[in-house]
Amino acid sequence: MDLIALVDRLGEAPTTALFGLLTGIVFGVAAQRSRFCLRAATVEFARGMMRDKVAVWLLTFSTAVVWVQAAYLLGIFDTSDARMMAVPGSWSGAIIGGLMFGAGMVLARGCSGRLLVLAATGNLRSVVSGLIFAVVAQMSLTGWLAPMRDQLAAMWITSGGRNMNLLTALHLPRGAGLVFGLATALLALELARRNRIGWQRLVFASGVGFAVAMGYAFTYALSLIAFDLVQIESITFTGPSANTLMFFLDRGSILEFDIGLVPGVVIGSFLAAFLAGELKFRGFDGPTPMRQAMIGAALMGFGGMLAGGCSIGAGVTGGSIFAGTAWLALFCMWIGGMSMDILLGGRGQPAQV
Repeated sequence: MDLIALVDRLGEAPTTALFGLLTGIVFGVAAQRSRFCLRAATVEFARGMMRDKVAVWLLTFSTAVVWVQAAYLLGIFDTSDARMMAVPGSWSGAIIGGLMFGAGMVLARGCSGRLLVLAATGNLRSVVSGLIFAVVAQMSLTGWLAPMRDQLAAMWITSGGRNMNLLTALHLPRGAGLVFGLATALLALELARRNRIGWQRLVFASGVGFAVAMGYAFTYALSLIAFDLVQIESITFTGPSANTLMFFLDRGSILEFDIGLVPGVVIGSFLAAFLAGELKFRGFDGPTPMRQAMIGAALMGFGGMLAGGCSIGAGVTGGSIFAGTAWLALFCMWIGGMSMDILLGGRGQPAQV
């Protein structure tokens, strides 16, 4: 692909949005077909099981790590230039926000990425929850909740004006990240074998992780030739959901990677569900699930913005570059999700996506 010719023809902003759209479509198709969801994995683990949902999550996570770290070792992409790594991270935000997001995704019966995928297939519960998530995220970014978020995030931040690279902090060799990713992939494949997961679902689970690397590759390549500053980033849904909402409400908004990403996920998920015959309108089962979903969506909106990313943004995108606060946020999301499932009395019940 002649990237310079593409930019000259479309412009930098539309090209960035186009790359977000393509990344979102790949993610949407892969996530819909693999049924990837952090909430489902944490609930399954909390109930003492290591079955298909944990295997799918581990395979997605490890695939992203392998692709991103391999690109780093080959000199294709410098992880230190990623937006999450180039700015200070918040340890306090990762802890508090991660716990809130984890609890919220269990109440809402889906993490932010899963809600977006389900909404595209006709799940009205996810449409409502997703809108609440986006509104609260926007309020936490620039609205009434922003001062509270800033205060909580400022309680404990990383030193040196940048996020912490865990591999560097632990004095590990350059290839340690890739080795870790491969080892995690082997564990995921062994779990998949034990649970007799079909190869197609495994391919799509890997596709979710590949989409994360794809986003990094696109934005990094564009940053090398663009005149204006291009953030090196990949898939996350807290900020992009808020930005996409404002894009359609504010005529002064500009095109960027986020604006293409969210519609891309919707398009990809819809097409995958349509071709599989899985489009179906679904609503709330009653007032209690509706209240829980609305509260959970609000917790995810604020928690994800405070933590510096959602279950995808911190858990996979940030985890793949070994950003310290992203790993802490992911750990706290697992703890928050497991704790909420236990409080709801879920132990002993099958984990549903």
